[in-house]
Amino acid sequence: MTTINYQQLADDLDEIKMSTLATVGQKDANYIRSIVRKQRFCEIGGRILLMLGFVQPLLWVAGVLLLGLAKILDNMEIGHNVMHGQYDWMNDKQLNSKSYEWDIACDGQSWNRVHNFEHHTYTNIIGKDRDFGYGLLRLSNDFKWRLKNTWQFIIYLNLSVLFQWGVSYHELAGERVFIGKKKPNRKGAVAHSTLKKRFFSKGARQLIKDYVLFPVLAGPLFLWVLSGNFLANLIRNLWTSTIIFCGHFTEQTHTFYEQDCKNESQGQWYYRQALGSSNIKGARWFHILTGHLSFQIEHHLFPDMPSSRYQEIAPKVQAALQKQGIAYNTGGFFHQYTSVLKRILRYSFK
Repeated sequence: MTTINYQQLADDLDEIKMSTLATVGQKDANYIRSIVRKQRFCEIGGRILLMLGFVQPLLWVAGVLLLGLAKILDNMEIGHNVMHGQYDWMNDKQLNSKSYEWDIACDGQSWNRVHNFEHHTYTNIIGKDRDFGYGLLRLSNDFKWRLKNTWQFIIYLNLSVLFQWGVSYHELAGERVFIGKKKPNRKGAVAHSTLKKRFFSKGARQLIKDYVLFPVLAGPLFLWVLSGNFLANLIRNLWTSTIIFCGHFTEQTHTFYEQDCKNESQGQWYYRQALGSSNIKGARWFHILTGHLSFQIEHHLFPDMPSSRYQEIAPKVQAALQKQGIAYNTGGFFHQYTSVLKRILRYSFK
């Protein structure tokens, strides 16, 4: 059995991080601005094609797909990564983590508190990381089996369909804003009244934009646009949910206990991030559509590094982990997704 040298692991991974960040510059700025332009082209083109469906239904289908692609790019490669602070160094107000707001129901500030800080600090620590199972799914023996877990696969399907709303409600659920008693060890940073206000206001803006404003502007093409917007949101929800589950909940991902992670060193933190993540193999276009979360291991290790660099450093990260005998969990999309489904079904029962 290989004894892990945590200091050496930290040194190796720190070197990868620092040497890569030292080269970040105009190339990365050009990349993200190019993605933003493509996203806007897809959104404008998609909305135009939705209104041409009465001429040729296939144009409407193309519009749905193009708008769905725009929403995926906004959510994954732009919004998620910008709000991680990956492009704050550009000093561009449009791409700053503190001011960016994405095209989903979740309030950006709420996401920053729960995901950006909580999840990335306490990755897969039971009782600290609510992203592990999202408080809905039993995905390890760390949680007592309950009768409701029997039908958690159906819950998973519903969560995937409504994923943007699940992400939006995530902080409110953790703070027990509407239901239940707040856990004594959870310290909320924002008043419940503020959480409710931002939850309802952001959700209302999204609903009005997609299901009132744009359909009304389309006039007699109201239903074409309404249904197209609905399907584009559904495509985005299913895609983002699937990619995120593949990065976090394959059968190989590990869980950890709070008492074992106290006073952990940088190397031990890296170790936990690596074992709590899974990668997905694919072509370059696939990685872009996942927001490069197909390199979830690299993202958990270096969340503030421009995501387009993950593919470049992945072989170095894999070598550093294997040097210490640490598994580097990666596989094709269907293999990883099948593994996720197996895990959900496995822990549905005692």
